[in-house]
Amino acid sequence: MPVQSAKYGAVVVGLGAMGAAALYQLAQRGVRAIGIDRFDPPHDQGSSHGETRITRLGVGEGPDFAPFAIRSHEIWRDFEAKTGESLMVNCGCVVIGQEQDEGDRNKPRFFGRSREVAERFGIEHAMLDRAALNARFPQFTGLDAHDAAYYEPGAGFVYPEACIRVQLEAAEREGATILRNTAVTGIVQGNNWVRIETATGAIEAEYAVVAAGAWVAKLLGAPFDRLLRPTRQVLHWFEADEPGLYTPEKCPTYIRHYAHGGGHVYGFPTPHGATGVKIAEERRTAWTDPDARRLGSTGEEIATFHAQFVAGKFAGVSPRLTAVKTCMYTEAPGVNFLIDQHPDMDRVTVISACSGHGFKHSAGIGDAVAERIADPRAGRFDLRPFGLARFG
Repeated sequence: MPVQSAKYGAVVVGLGAMGAAALYQLAQRGVRAIGIDRFDPPHDQGSSHGETRITRLGVGEGPDFAPFAIRSHEIWRDFEAKTGESLMVNCGCVVIGQEQDEGDRNKPRFFGRSREVAERFGIEHAMLDRAALNARFPQFTGLDAHDAAYYEPGAGFVYPEACIRVQLEAAEREGATILRNTAVTGIVQGNNWVRIETATGAIEAEYAVVAAGAWVAKLLGAPFDRLLRPTRQVLHWFEADEPGLYTPEKCPTYIRHYAHGGGHVYGFPTPHGATGVKIAEERRTAWTDPDARRLGSTGEEIATFHAQFVAGKFAGVSPRLTAVKTCMYTEAPGVNFLIDQHPDMDRVTVISACSGHGFKHSAGIGDAVAERIADPRAGRFDLRPFGLARFG
């Protein structure tokens, strides 16, 4: 297959949250970069859409993640200053649960670890008992007798589509090329090059970054097909009988763990100009083919979700649905990230398994991966906790 153009310094496959960030960071470092996406980013076909995404610095998944969330906040604020765009809203975030609760298998000790990470990194936070939580945020009803909250005022939400768009636009201003609606069919490495095969031709570069989300396992095969599990997630927007309770000025983002093994949900205030209260559950379901997933949700699924997770637990959130969307999670064991070189192609860096909490870290991870390629001696970021070796 003919080479489409002269060799690039780097090619990025997949231009969602991670790929858009990596492409921008490579381009602004002077790397001749090209990005490829099978759709037209920002789009709603993968994992990086849905109006809002939670951002928080006291990362309950563990301290290894916090430096990337902190760096991401810096990058988004810098973009806001340069472009005038609104990318991040600091409405605060509460994690509701119980200090002694072990949490679920995928988020062990999430409540307590959020506090521990905040203390370690000097992140402003407060601990609210049940009475203080009720008084400050009356949206949350049906609290268990032992419920409390970790509250982080500097947290909130980002607009994912806008974050991707501004980074791609900035990458193009820095000289990057973007190929939209172009599916990658294969990747081959030679001595000092990587060839990306597409339906319209081949592209050669010195290095490649694969950030194709739910398509990584299908594209790369072993060992990623064993480690990565794409799953279908459903996002709900319910009509509020009391919409004034759910403005960003009144309502924080939230992660609410229900006692006695009742699962957990996460959700958002309603951004200005939007409608509906967005609430979702993280569903650890069977492997889902991203090219054959079922879009939308059935009336029975929606009614069951509202009855189990919303009714009696959120003030004035009706069962009337204003919107429903699906997105994809790609998970690795332990809902950790996977950021490492391909075991058989050392010029290929894989960013995947963002496991549903990756967007808040994405700008920082793009910075770290670009540094690893363009200036590996800088060493500002430690990517070792996310390597393949921990999976054996």
